[in-house]
Amino acid sequence: MAKEVLVRTAAYYSREGDGVRCRLCPHSCRLMPGQTGLCRVRECRNGELVTLSYGSVSSIALDPIEKKPLYHFCPGSTVLSLGTFGCNLRCQYCQNWHISQRVGKAQILSPESVAELALEYRQERCIGAAFTYNEPTIWFEFIWDAVQHIKAAGLAAVLVTNGYMSAEPWRELLSFIDAVNVDVKGWSDEFYRQVCGGKLQPVLDNVETARQLCHVELTYLIVPGHNDDDDSIRGFARWVGQRLGRTTPVHFSRFFPSYDLALEPTPISTMERARSLAQEWLDYVYLGNVSIPGAADTRCAKCGTLLIQRGPAYHLRIRADEKRCPACGEEVPWVCQ
Repeated sequence: MAKEVLVRTAAYYSREGDGVRCRLCPHSCRLMPGQTGLCRVRECRNGELVTLSYGSVSSIALDPIEKKPLYHFCPGSTVLSLGTFGCNLRCQYCQNWHISQRVGKAQILSPESVAELALEYRQERCIGAAFTYNEPTIWFEFIWDAVQHIKAAGLAAVLVTNGYMSAEPWRELLSFIDAVNVDVKGWSDEFYRQVCGGKLQPVLDNVETARQLCHVELTYLIVPGHNDDDDSIRGFARWVGQRLGRTTPVHFSRFFPSYDLALEPTPISTMERARSLAQEWLDYVYLGNVSIPGAADTRCAKCGTLLIQRGPAYHLRIRADEKRCPACGEEVPWVCQ
């Protein structure tokens, strides 16, 4: 990796007088010379919008695919995971605030190197690269270039995202993406506005678009007193079941205090209640950040046979033969490369 800062002309903006308007996400930041957007990494410079984070890598690791979390996409595999700095939301409870809410020093990775590094891990069941840790939306230009090399190498490309991107770049980028986990923050505009600094509807629209283009799983972090009421859980689960389908995997994740939101961790009883409520509309509901036996296991939606047993450190025992339940023959909705 090199250490020089790379500045590139940004995609999706328009000139407005002496400034520019970024069109990458729904914030549509209007920027004058020298100003950066809410994401902190897109700046108006010399009458253009430039990205200050092209290739800047804050974190890189080989992770189990289940850690994204993706439970129905190449179970038991690994994925080269990398992220940069900045975010276009301001979630008060962000678990990765040290890279999402600030810009720090980074090493620089070329887009072709992403595929090259992933290929080096093939013996460790690496299927490709995941753009994660912070919000990949604002890394659009680098991801766009990197996925061309990833796909050319026969590898998979994964996004772990808040889904807060404008419709056109979202659809354009997802045409090269194999799987996405979208973090749906809550089930009201009020929650998005007050706690996250965004809006709900653009995320829902983008989730429906993603369902047409690639494999989709959803995460919903349950924050006590904010998005944990029964109506919110029911509304979210009903929408997923009706708009995306019963077999869409949903991950309810347990909140732990972080960044600016000093609350007690989500009660286990709340997690179990959320799963119970959601199962009226969904076949595959998982609980994350909990020590509950079976909370991460996959069972046949028809007969209940255990198909994948997930233990500590994402240790898997896969009992299904390819994509069918060994007991009843029901097709299992997961994707294998």
